[in-house]
Amino acid sequence: MPLARRVINYVNIAHLFDHMFMLIFPTAVLAMEADFGRSYGELLALSVGGFIAFGAGSVPSGWLGDKWSRRNMLGVFFIGIGAAAIFAGSTTSLWMLAVALTLIGLFASIYHPVGTAMLTAHAESLSSEKLGRELGTNGVWGNVGVACAALVTGAIAQFLGWRFAFFIPGLVSIGFGIAYLLMVPDHASPPRKGKPQIKVPRAIAIRAFAVLAVVGVSGGVVFNAATIALPKLFSERMHDLIGTPVGISLLVFVVYLAGAMAQLIIGRLVDRYTLKQIFVAVSFLQAPCLLLAGFTESWWLILPCLGVMFAVFGQVTINDTMVARYTSDEWRARAFSLRYLLSFGASATAVPLIALVYDRGGGFDMLFGVLAVLGLSIFLSALVFPGGSPTEAARDLQPSATSAMRSEVGRA
Repeated sequence: MPLARRVINYVNIAHLFDHMFMLIFPTAVLAMEADFGRSYGELLALSVGGFIAFGAGSVPSGWLGDKWSRRNMLGVFFIGIGAAAIFAGSTTSLWMLAVALTLIGLFASIYHPVGTAMLTAHAESLSSEKLGRELGTNGVWGNVGVACAALVTGAIAQFLGWRFAFFIPGLVSIGFGIAYLLMVPDHASPPRKGKPQIKVPRAIAIRAFAVLAVVGVSGGVVFNAATIALPKLFSERMHDLIGTPVGISLLVFVVYLAGAMAQLIIGRLVDRYTLKQIFVAVSFLQAPCLLLAGFTESWWLILPCLGVMFAVFGQVTINDTMVARYTSDEWRARAFSLRYLLSFGASATAVPLIALVYDRGGGFDMLFGVLAVLGLSIFLSALVFPGGSPTEAARDLQPSATSAMRSEVGRA
């Protein structure tokens, strides 16, 4: 197997682990209320530190990946997040649990700036024309992790207890980390292949990243709130139909997995159509589906939830493609770190938002109404995103800027 393909395989596995570990607690918390004698909202609030670390840690992680070693940082991710999960399963007090969840978030922050930069570099070394497909495939792995968090955690918590829901994944991650360090040598990123790209004009890059900033903040809150709230939402509104933790977890798994297919589909589409075309179409789904999810019950609830998951998961691939196309490889880990700082930093507000709305009687109808407003802002941002490819978008600039663009050749 070529080294590039081997690296991509481990990066995909790391993406699965990253999202799975961040969502173990929101499912396990359903089985923890009796042990700690606290309400759902009070226990869920303990994960705020982890989600803050998930975003804030992306900046130093991206810097270390570029300056030290992306390969070694990914090894730290595998082993560190596994050890933090084992610590979480061993906790006996609320403050220890909060510390453990913060450590999980800190180690989880390594993956996106480092792993995505590794993925794009090695994917381009294999085929510069199939970057979108590789990003989409990688996205599916990450969202299978989201789905597995609900299913695996629910099953383990029901049959072995919530502590083993942290222990078992932690040991598996450490095992993969050791295998990864043995099988992947430390070396510089591969050189890029394919046609040289026209340098992106400053005005176009600023416009694209301004849109990305808005979408990163709004999308981060929507993604995190929707994925965290879904197990509890199904537990409340479908309890009479599916009354066991495993049953609820299986249903959440199916919805997440179906939504995860969006990234595979979107990944292939962005190689064929312009980013703006795909961006507008996907973002159009978010607001109405979120609004419907807030007011629907019984089996009908599955339909808007599928639409929400398709939209929020597909948006991730679109955002990553923006960064990959508008930055050069030597800056890519740091560019991804800033993108995820915005997204994950904003997503940390989802936890207190859910806890506040839920514990004060607002219910999920109010919560999903707020998320629908954020979904509308994403759609409006898509409408002003530069059209065409980075170079085609430059044609909308003044002639002098377009002329300067044509005279400079470099990496996008």
